Amino acid sequence: MSRESEEAEQPGAGALPGTLSESLRAELIAFRRDLHMHPELGNQEFRTTAAIKDRLEKAGLTPRVLSIGTGLICDIGTGGEDGESALRPLFAIRADIDALPVPDTKAGVPYRSTVPDRAHACGHDVHTTTVLGAGLVLAELDRQGLLPQPVRLIFQPAEEVLPGGAADVIGEGVLDGVSKIIAVHCDPRVDAGSVGLRVGPITSACDRLEITLDGPGGHTARPHLTTDLVTAAAKIVTEVPALLSRRVDARSGLAVTWGRIEAGHACNVIPQHAELSGTVRCLDLPGWRAAPDMVHAAIDEIATLHRAKSQINYIRGVPPVVNDPVVTELLRDAQIARRGVFAIEDTEQSLGGEDFSWYLEHVPGAMARLGVHPPGDSVRRDLHRGDFDVDEEAIAVGVELFTAAALLDAGRTL
Repeated sequence: MSRESEEAEQPGAGALPGTLSESLRAELIAFRRDLHMHPELGNQEFRTTAAIKDRLEKAGLTPRVLSIGTGLICDIGTGGEDGESALRPLFAIRADIDALPVPDTKAGVPYRSTVPDRAHACGHDVHTTTVLGAGLVLAELDRQGLLPQPVRLIFQPAEEVLPGGAADVIGEGVLDGVSKIIAVHCDPRVDAGSVGLRVGPITSACDRLEITLDGPGGHTARPHLTTDLVTAAAKIVTEVPALLSRRVDARSGLAVTWGRIEAGHACNVIPQHAELSGTVRCLDLPGWRAAPDMVHAAIDEIATLHRAKSQINYIRGVPPVVNDPVVTELLRDAQIARRGVFAIEDTEQSLGGEDFSWYLEHVPGAMARLGVHPPGDSVRRDLHRGDFDVDEEAIAVGVELFTAAALLDAGRTL
């Protein structure tokens, strides 16, 4: 069977309402480029929030800015005349709206960041634009009486700030009445036009670890009379990961990786103070929940052995994003309905963290990887790099995925 004939046999292909017009495609690309030129860090997204709010209001919707001052939510289809719509479960679609503190190093594009040392180097401008676009399409369907269930748009601030802005959003009750939630994350390993899907964990847990070591210090000629903090720090760096590898199920994938070590100022002086910091990552929820106690114990053992006084600041970040199988299948069906079966890839679990996981502690949901790599391009620009960019065809793919998912879910649950 040819690829064309197999695609034609996919159920629902082309049958769903709410296709993306060319004028809306162009508007959304322009909106994304405007966000890209004006990136804002977590909890500082005032201009971004205002831009989203203004466009939703022009569409006749009533968005609500969060009490923290950035981020907003907007409900569609909750104002039925008989009041029944307001009683139905909400289908939620989430975007994160913040940027990163890195310089934009792209050359030759008119939408390069205008803010020094700030860039949308993780694709949140695309996430925001796709949810906005889906909201505009769904609002039009609602006006036509074609939206079968209410939808809540969530534009979340501060995803890049541990433990993530999701906690503030959830604390404002935005999941009240929500039955399912979906999201996407840009993936430069997947070609634009496709999405990557996975049941179960799709990201990893990520925590931050900060350690200070103190001792009396002294002369390097007499380390036996003092506390050799440099050696103590070196032992913690090498032996904590080794200890944990024998105390945690290897399938949990618990990994401590160091990013910073500072100690001393002179070659012949044993310092009185040392600092270490790094990350703790874990592939599964049980390992992540047990990690703080085990990490604390391993550090204390080694520090005590070397007579160093330790202070540990274990900063909880985010658990893994664990995709619900039913919602993942919904995303699969939505992508097939819009783009066909060949526009889906299986994706592996990432070691990156994502605070979308906090929503899934409360309601079932799933995250898809949105392909942003230009097909045929030999260069792959990774996330969190100053030259990161996307094939803007991904915007239409994201909008189509979200709208199809909302429509298909309604048919399953009504």
